[in-house]
Amino acid sequence: MRHCGPRGFGRGGQAAAFMMGSGAGARGGGDGRGGRRRLFDGGELKLVLLKLIADQPRHGYDLIRAIEELTGGAYAPSPGVVYPTITMLQDMGLIDEAKSEGSRKAFAITGEGSALLAEREAEVAELFERLAEVGAWRERTDGGPVRRAMGNLKMVLQHRLGRGEAEAETLHQVAAILDEAAQKIERL
Repeated sequence: MRHCGPRGFGRGGQAAAFMMGSGAGARGGGDGRGGRRRLFDGGELKLVLLKLIADQPRHGYDLIRAIEELTGGAYAPSPGVVYPTITMLQDMGLIDEAKSEGSRKAFAITGEGSALLAEREAEVAELFERLAEVGAWRERTDGGPVRRAMGNLKMVLQHRLGRGEAEAETLHQVAAILDEAAQKIERL
């Protein structure tokens, strides 16, 4: 998963678009070429990290883990994005080093940081709703039986079509079976 991305992620199947790597549903850049969509832009990630630090003093790895937990393991921002964002928040006076045990630097929110969160409370709530939606989507789509069946399908397709013996008619038959299954699932 990538570390940041377009706004409006949480509406109309956009969680599925993000998770499945489709351009559909990603506002401002869905080119249809596939690839994973980003969950937050840099400014949004800044607010998420600031809110998590406001909840309790944290260090960088704690922030990564907290976001991963909120999304049910579907998304974890990279350290290469989190640590520079922490530095930026500190440079802006929104967080400061807190007393902590061990070698990791923990950070706590400052008065300026609290004021910014209060000012942008609705946006912060929307960002956390987006994280919750990713977690809910992951839970719905990554369940045991569905995941097992998807794995089986992938394996049989690789085995059957990967041998290089499949003729055009066989490929059309496989496509028809997959299309029919997709239509049946849509009607559930």
